[in-house]
Amino acid sequence: MSQNYSMAPRAPTPIFKIINEARERLSKTKHKIMVLSGKGGVGKTFISSMLSLALAEKGYKVALFDADIHGSSIPTVLGLEGARHFAGPNGIEPVPGPLGVKVVAINMMLDTPDTPIVWRGPLKSRAITELLAKVNWGENDFLIIDLPPGTGDEAITIVQTITDLDGSIIVTAPSILSEVIVAKAINFVLKNNIPLLGIVENMSYFRCPKCGSTYQLLGKSTGEELARKYNTRLLAKIPLDPYIGEALDKRKPYLVEYPDADAAKALKELAGKIVEILSSEEKQ
Repeated sequence: MSQNYSMAPRAPTPIFKIINEARERLSKTKHKIMVLSGKGGVGKTFISSMLSLALAEKGYKVALFDADIHGSSIPTVLGLEGARHFAGPNGIEPVPGPLGVKVVAINMMLDTPDTPIVWRGPLKSRAITELLAKVNWGENDFLIIDLPPGTGDEAITIVQTITDLDGSIIVTAPSILSEVIVAKAINFVLKNNIPLLGIVENMSYFRCPKCGSTYQLLGKSTGEELARKYNTRLLAKIPLDPYIGEALDKRKPYLVEYPDADAAKALKELAGKIVEILSSEEKQ
């Protein structure tokens, strides 16, 4: 008697095979950098997305991966809220973003952007690995990975899957609370032997457009102290800029809409420093 297997459930692909596929897909990307912080509300997504645009503006091929499963917001920051991923012959296609940046975000796979994703850790980890393995990343100079707050499932999955990370950027903001919690992210990076490229202090100060005076609205700078304590660089101090909110209201990417504003200039300098650091490390 012949046995019919057509109705048998298909066994899931073993995770090690997915990880190997992800590494193969990413092998054509030269530099891979993750952006993280121990604390929410410091502007990791803003820094990740604007850094990607600043690198693209310099002529580099850039991919941007939103690894925040529950709070995916890069599509909003880049003005891509209505965009959606589709599957092509070579895998899931990134959404073409401003300045040619390839954008991948789970929010662009949902029916509506406000649909909640109610998943426990194992599902989140597998989703991130599957995306890395199934997206048609192509050839890139940079992959920027935007992580959610903390050092949990998403960060662990990225570190364990992408074993050739070129480095990490830690984002902080002025306040004692940020200093303590962000230090956890720094220690996570160091304990996992990920190169620490440096610290970015976001919302560092406000410069009055009328009088030119500078104010530390959120408190004393903590970026310099963190950099000294962990023997790393303070890569940039990004000022508070009302134009950032205006760009969001217009659904336009800030760096494109206001290229000559103070924060935009600081972000472009940040991109230049990242290129310089990685170039110098290659020569060593």
